[in-house]
Amino acid sequence: MQTLQSWQHKMTKVPDITVNGDLKQRLKVLFGRYGIIFAFLAVFIIMSFSNQYFLTTGNLRNVMLQVSVNGLLATGMTFVILNGGIDLSVGSVLAFAGIVAASFVTREAGFPVWVGVGAGVLAGIAVGAINGALIAFLTIPAFVATLGMLSAARGLTRVYNDGMPISSLSSDFVDLGIGRILGIPIPVIMFLSMLTLAGIVLKYSKFGRYVYAVGGNEKSARVSGVRTKWIQFGVYVICGAYAGIAGTVITALNSSAQVQTGVGYELDAIAAVVIGGTSLSGGRGSIIGTLFGVLLIGIINNGLDLVGASSNLQPVIKGAVIVLAVFLDIISRGRRT
Repeated sequence: MQTLQSWQHKMTKVPDITVNGDLKQRLKVLFGRYGIIFAFLAVFIIMSFSNQYFLTTGNLRNVMLQVSVNGLLATGMTFVILNGGIDLSVGSVLAFAGIVAASFVTREAGFPVWVGVGAGVLAGIAVGAINGALIAFLTIPAFVATLGMLSAARGLTRVYNDGMPISSLSSDFVDLGIGRILGIPIPVIMFLSMLTLAGIVLKYSKFGRYVYAVGGNEKSARVSGVRTKWIQFGVYVICGAYAGIAGTVITALNSSAQVQTGVGYELDAIAAVVIGGTSLSGGRGSIIGTLFGVLLIGIINNGLDLVGASSNLQPVIKGAVIVLAVFLDIISRGRRT
């Protein structure tokens, strides 16, 4: 009888251990998948109580307008980081694309809006193609190649118009920045449209699957028949294209093209992607995560402005959040530093 009771006692403990283990595993998976959404909601609620103007329609519209440019950069950056790379030049590419676009749509030049937008996007694609060729075919480390391009593209921006800004842009082009459709700012529509397109490509296309595969294990992808170098080349071209679109948008928003536009924007783009859960080692992440990463940075910046915090504090917070995001990524992958 004692033996039977002991056996029954042991058996009653087994389900408890299993349930607790399952619960921990489920919570870990839940946090891994939706942690950025929980973080966004938490910060959103905190900001809502911190300032009475945060939840106003005008302020929320401004937040979306402010994040649209970084959102475009971050969307292109997602392709690169998923592939296991990095692009430090997007801020300079944005400025170069913007000044190229502006040169075609001044009142004196008189070209249609689509010509200016096309020229800006092609400028971004061209720089992205150079980055991709250097990294994929000449095997130059991405950090080195894009760091060099950060300086080179900024120099091209200065050379293009002798270091002078370009203003007197056509009203049709400026409308791309300040216009609205059904009350929604056009830059926000462009951002969400390009974000949706990127999500479809990554989730449903063969190219998207290959981006994940190369980022997860380049050698295995190559053995499986994936043309890894062309995939690497392609993600930098895409990143350049998105930077070109962002350059035309911010030029329209500012009603002029400035040489110093985009300085430091690469940090915000990388931060949004990493905070959104995309692993810096590649192969894991999503466009939805990037969206919430962009929004999280946007409401933090907006909230700090509303409460009167020093602008010098914002980079400190963003840097700390990046480090925390990478640390959590290391933990989730079971690594040790």
